[in-house]
Amino acid sequence: MPVPWTIFDILDVNQDGELSRSELHTVAKDLGWYWKEAPLFALLDYLTVSKPLSKDRFIEILQQMAGDPMEPYGDVLLKTPGAVGRVRPRPVGTLRSQSSRLSGTYEAKHSSVASAVAYLSEHAGLDVSNAYGRLLGSLGTLPLSRGRAALVIIDPQRSFISGAWMRSIGSRAESDVAPIRLAFDQCAMVLDRLYGRMEVMFSRCPFPPGSYDWCDPLADILDDGQPYVIKPGNSILFPPTNGFRPWIDRCIDEGIRSLVIGGCTLNSCVRVSSMEVQSLFPAEQLQVIVDVSLCGARGKNYLPSPEFGGVSPAGSALEQMANSGVSVVKRVRW
Repeated sequence: MPVPWTIFDILDVNQDGELSRSELHTVAKDLGWYWKEAPLFALLDYLTVSKPLSKDRFIEILQQMAGDPMEPYGDVLLKTPGAVGRVRPRPVGTLRSQSSRLSGTYEAKHSSVASAVAYLSEHAGLDVSNAYGRLLGSLGTLPLSRGRAALVIIDPQRSFISGAWMRSIGSRAESDVAPIRLAFDQCAMVLDRLYGRMEVMFSRCPFPPGSYDWCDPLADILDDGQPYVIKPGNSILFPPTNGFRPWIDRCIDEGIRSLVIGGCTLNSCVRVSSMEVQSLFPAEQLQVIVDVSLCGARGKNYLPSPEFGGVSPAGSALEQMANSGVSVVKRVRW
């Protein structure tokens, strides 16, 4: 690897002695940073959310990483408590004008199980849409007060619906990720009403530039300075330095008693994260709730699989979560 100050000089396009978030994204993309550089890119994005990095701080960070067995997921993250921040409160009625993607037609397309099934029938095929409909049809809804609940959206990134992860699937990628695209659309509709008016947190997987960004439906809604946690594996609790635990502890201290989880993918990151978070707290202190309408998985994971005794991977995930004490619902009614 080039010495830290050489890397900084390359990234610092305007040579002002600071690395801004926009410079990072532009230059990393121009340099062709990909999977190998993704962890460093994720860390630098995280560190430049609130303000640019000075050259001295940048060099210090790379030197810390070089001597840390967890590299970007060790002390550098632990000493940068960005995830415990919060977005500015928004007055009621201010979001819709800023979020032009969410038109009435858009909402009509995705606002009910029947319309979601119709969408998947067109984009993922009849077998997947019917399986999705049966899965949601077996679940109930749950009323919640946003004043006593927090919302976590897991990995709502471009990679899963238009970037590197999707492209790795192969020729049927567009149809296979249709349920994830649907889930991100559903998340956008919920955030369009609630963002800035309740506790919301997001996670991000380390992906290359262009794939790391928020997916388009959310990009028009979220603040540029939205806090998030870096999640390189399936669990939102790993690495333990990522700031999620201090955030959820603060939420509980402030009276939050329900944690609603959505995002992707249902049978891996959502399943693992919800079960592990619920295992940390008794239900009377914090009830973890998975809103399945806000969750997505690859289309094939809604179909029966011999690996799970004829049950789909998504269906097996719902059963595992419920058996661990997680409340699994078709939709939360806010």
